[in-house]
Amino acid sequence: MSQAEPIRAVRIASSAVPRHVAIIMDGNGRWAAARGLPRGEGHRRGVEALRRTVRAAADLGIGFLTIFSFSAENWTRPLAEIRELMALLRRFIRHDLADLHRSGVRVRVIGERASLDRDIRLLLDEAEQLTKDNEKLVLVVAFNYGSRQEIARAAQRLASAVSAGDLAISDITADKLGSCLDAPDLPDPDLIIRTSGEQRLSNFLLWQAAYSELIFVPCYWPDFDRATLENAIAEYRGRERRFGGLIARTG
Repeated sequence: MSQAEPIRAVRIASSAVPRHVAIIMDGNGRWAAARGLPRGEGHRRGVEALRRTVRAAADLGIGFLTIFSFSAENWTRPLAEIRELMALLRRFIRHDLADLHRSGVRVRVIGERASLDRDIRLLLDEAEQLTKDNEKLVLVVAFNYGSRQEIARAAQRLASAVSAGDLAISDITADKLGSCLDAPDLPDPDLIIRTSGEQRLSNFLLWQAAYSELIFVPCYWPDFDRATLENAIAEYRGRERRFGGLIARTG
């Protein structure tokens, strides 16, 4: 990907932002490779981009920001890279959690946790517990997450309820299945952004994205900043959202 010109932000009024923005943070490795740097440096710069984006989302008045931080499929990456990603997560929580808490950010985590190292599970639990009463912004971290796996877990919960005699098969509806997902109280994302120019969801929020607006931006994740976010929101506001029925403008 060639070096792009600096992006100028289209300023967005706080009353005009989507309630829930989700981001597939893609391109750390390619960003590093384009500069002759190790992949780990791309991941470290990606953490800096995450910090910028959380601040921008809070400033803009976005209520929920979901980030795809580590997918269930990422375990197939080289072991050294996985170790580095886990180390980055540890450092991010240990170094940034206090700042997030002071800024009024509430952390929520979705994904499967039972197979994670104990110290990682404890860190995720700590982040959620410390920030549970904050109301400025809900930062949803999709970690060890895959949407198909999430839907399968929801189906297992329903099957267990049927087996126990607590639920009739005829009572299983889309709403009932949705209530068994990892975080059923969260609103569906209005806008999903993917960086790096790739145009797919990659097993991210497949159920919740049924009526989300999708925007694919060409920059790699380490280059993502407030201007890129504001421009994506401006494009979102120009869309017509029908939800299967009449037109509902975002703007």
